[in-house]
Amino acid sequence: MLSIPILGVSLADFGWIVLGLMAMFGALSGIVLSLTWLERKVLGRLQRRLGPTRTGPMGLLQPIADSIKLILKEDIVPSSSEKAVFWAAPLIVVISAFMIWVTIPGTHAAVVKNLDLGLFYIIAFAVVGILGLVLAGWGSANKYGTLGGLRAAAQLISYEIPIIMVVVSVAMLAESLDIREVVNGQSSYPYLAVQPLGLVIFFIAGLAEVGRTPFDIYFAESEIVGGPFIEYSGAHWSVFFLAEYINTFAIAALVALLFIGGWAGPWLSGNWGIVWFLIKAYGVVLVIFWIRGTLPRLRIDQLMAFAWKVMVPLSFLTVVITAIYQFYDWPAWTLTIMSLVGLVAVAIIIFRKMVGPANQVAEVWARQQALRAQTAATEQRTTTGQ
Repeated sequence: MLSIPILGVSLADFGWIVLGLMAMFGALSGIVLSLTWLERKVLGRLQRRLGPTRTGPMGLLQPIADSIKLILKEDIVPSSSEKAVFWAAPLIVVISAFMIWVTIPGTHAAVVKNLDLGLFYIIAFAVVGILGLVLAGWGSANKYGTLGGLRAAAQLISYEIPIIMVVVSVAMLAESLDIREVVNGQSSYPYLAVQPLGLVIFFIAGLAEVGRTPFDIYFAESEIVGGPFIEYSGAHWSVFFLAEYINTFAIAALVALLFIGGWAGPWLSGNWGIVWFLIKAYGVVLVIFWIRGTLPRLRIDQLMAFAWKVMVPLSFLTVVITAIYQFYDWPAWTLTIMSLVGLVAVAIIIFRKMVGPANQVAEVWARQQALRAQTAATEQRTTTGQ
């Protein structure tokens, strides 16, 4: 049988891989269209609006109309930009977002290429997207684009550390970096039950990695005029947001796989487990959209302080408590207690930090009121004595 020397696979296997990649790209494109429609509908309901209604039944054709509009729009390239870098940046971003799906399974069999080091592969490819954002800002020859690219790199590198450490703790529980083995390891109970702290860290850091609210700081229009994408238009602009939605669904899928049991469910099994996987992933996506419609954007100093003062130490804590649990072979509930104690303690500290300024204002106001009352009483006694 003919084979490809460089890849070391037969032509038949290579053809199946290419077919699988094409099918995956088509499926991800459909998912992105569904997410754009779902986000506009969810945000509309949260804000007491209807969302898309005119293009197709219930506005279902609105994402297709938007895609056609973006493809047909004029694509402008700044004359002073680095053309090669300017064109390569969106490709780097979307390819890195696309390639991590090669080893993300929908079921035990629904995966393009399962890898024994699947989690390591995902982390490695996800980091490549940071390079694309930096190049996008630099290649645009625009000071605001360059600033946005550097802020993107600072944010994404900072929040990559908690994701990596939580993945390490999950791999320690499953004793494998194979995602299918991680899901199989949750046959008795989902890792959500023993690592709620890890789930919270992974979810929050994932929001920061894809630039979703309240971590959408590197393309904050009110601050840096569009971030690293400021000079992009038309199809190239849409490529960045195609990558954003692919990454958003990837974070939701990984939350479902690593913490909620993946395709496992009480009724459907086998290839029908894809239904459970999609239900869980879209459920996480709805939470992401709910957060966007609820929370305001953080300042850059708040965002970076939260990463290095809260997320990074907590992520190391997840590894430490998981190692203690594994080494001493304690019951599973002990890991749950340790995780919850860490989560509750940090929540209390953050709550006190947030309400601290308001409490100080209340104390100052109370002292001023007491001083006014004391002054009024003194004046009244003086008047009465006269």
